[in-house]
Amino acid sequence: MSGMRRGRRLAVDVGDARIGVASCDPDGVLATPVETVPGRDVPAAHRRLRLLVEEYEPIEVVIGLPRSLNGREGPAAAKVRGFALELARGIAPVPVRLVDERMSTVSATHGLRASGVKAKKGRSVIDQAAAVIILQNALESERVSGNPPGEGVEVVI
Repeated sequence: MSGMRRGRRLAVDVGDARIGVASCDPDGVLATPVETVPGRDVPAAHRRLRLLVEEYEPIEVVIGLPRSLNGREGPAAAKVRGFALELARGIAPVPVRLVDERMSTVSATHGLRASGVKAKKGRSVIDQAAAVIILQNALESERVSGNPPGEGVEVVI
């Protein structure tokens, strides 16, 4: 793990109704679900995420950036970029990074269905599981490349 920075990370899967949150251990080995934050009240969601950042003291927050299968960004990606910028302002100097999250919710849904979780009961769990997948992919990317995952969100103060 020569290229791996030590420290806990938080991952966020931003959805319209719910926001899944996951964290990892300081060695970046295991990503685990934290909670599902209600997403419709955006200011309240940002407050809760700031509290989680204070509690977990991550070296960075990783947010899944939804892209289409061909890699293009649509309205959902624009919305997530805005959300990420607002969060980055609220938690500075903790860095926020955007990572490709194509298929994370689909993977989470299939994995939970395979383990017997019902769709309705599983919605909030799916958001957390998607955040876990986003974080695991980000950790793997850093392990392989030796570089922080994705792209940094620049905060102009």
